[in-house]
Amino acid sequence: MTAPMPQAGTGATRAGENPLPENATTGQLIGQLTEQITRLVRDETRLAQAEVTQKAKKLGVGAGLFGGAGLFAFFGLAVLIATAILALALVLPDWLAALIVAVVLFAVAGVLALVGKKDVQKGSPPVPTEAISSVKADIATVKESARR
Repeated sequence: MTAPMPQAGTGATRAGENPLPENATTGQLIGQLTEQITRLVRDETRLAQAEVTQKAKKLGVGAGLFGGAGLFAFFGLAVLIATAILALALVLPDWLAALIVAVVLFAVAGVLALVGKKDVQKGSPPVPTEAISSVKADIATVKESARR
């Protein structure tokens, strides 16, 4: 005859089970705490990564607008200067026509740069401020729970 097989869930220890806190041993509670802290750290890391990614995108948009400002300034200088100067030179001295056109082009570039600066400021610094405040709150909660 064969010996009866032990059934799952019987015996002195039940590995892998999370007993109720009031029934758990100190070792089990420490194991659960370690597992929960590890999960918390992973979750906070994911939150920080998502936040930095979002801010980096805002910085990219702002940098793109700065690039657009430079590109428009370049094309404006290349195309409109010649046209505007020739048109103004019909009624003004040549040097004055060139000066007026240059001032207008730099004003457009300045407006684009200000808009780009605003977007860059929204995305900087690229630090996960929400994740940091969440971690601080978690640490304060753990400290408060440890005092009880």
